[in-house]
Amino acid sequence: MDRRTTPFSGRVAHVSLEGIVDAPLTEGEAAQIILPLTDLLASPGGARDRQLLLGASVVVLDRDQGHVFVQATRDGYCGWVSERSVGRGPQPTHWVVAPGAHLYTDPQVRAPEKASLSLGARLAVVGSWGDWGNTPHGFVPLCHVRPIDHFAPDPVSVAESLLGTPYLWGGNSRSGIDCSGLVQMAFHAAGRDCPGDSDMQMAMGRGLSPAEKSKRGDLIFWEGHVALVVNDELLIHANGNTMSVAYETINDAISRISAAGGGLVQARQRF
Repeated sequence: MDRRTTPFSGRVAHVSLEGIVDAPLTEGEAAQIILPLTDLLASPGGARDRQLLLGASVVVLDRDQGHVFVQATRDGYCGWVSERSVGRGPQPTHWVVAPGAHLYTDPQVRAPEKASLSLGARLAVVGSWGDWGNTPHGFVPLCHVRPIDHFAPDPVSVAESLLGTPYLWGGNSRSGIDCSGLVQMAFHAAGRDCPGDSDMQMAMGRGLSPAEKSKRGDLIFWEGHVALVVNDELLIHANGNTMSVAYETINDAISRISAAGGGLVQARQRF
């Protein structure tokens, strides 16, 4: 079983694992992420696997050492998050479509900011004040959010809006993002399911034959790395070479990664 997608904390398992795992079972408790951004850890206080954004729906299965073991509803990823990052709140109605946004204390441009939000964060807009949305966490410019079921038409354009975002291993936000985080954010924004890590992403979609040309939105995989195709010459990826989200020609990326010991292209997929 893959630890990343198996709802088993090592002590307590979800009821879906009955007969598979010898451990106490629970249906878990529905909750959501109530901080702008939180790390999803391999163990309490351990290494970061991924990150979860404000409003993400989770199922809480266990608690230990100031952390809770959760399974993210959207992609099934499991791990430990800080206990203070999880709570209850109204169902999100909108999501942040701008690369980044702020929550403010009052509905005015000069008001102090309360927090920074990333593209993909989810909010319950419970009312409006002119051009501002009122949420339980503060006021947000309505131009930075869209209704929860209004998706971006093109995942590549979403990725392009994050150009220059600093690279961060396991990152899933405008503050820092890695290669698979960028792909997942782009496809989620377009209303498409997408797992969190590149090996999982490579297992999805339809593999392209050597004779097929890549087109916009296709994925190119190396061992431990993934990039989005922009056009027949260009890709975009979060990478450790520029330490950012950047464009690179497909041929240059293939040559550079191979020369650095990263191997050859393993697959080209079309979601």
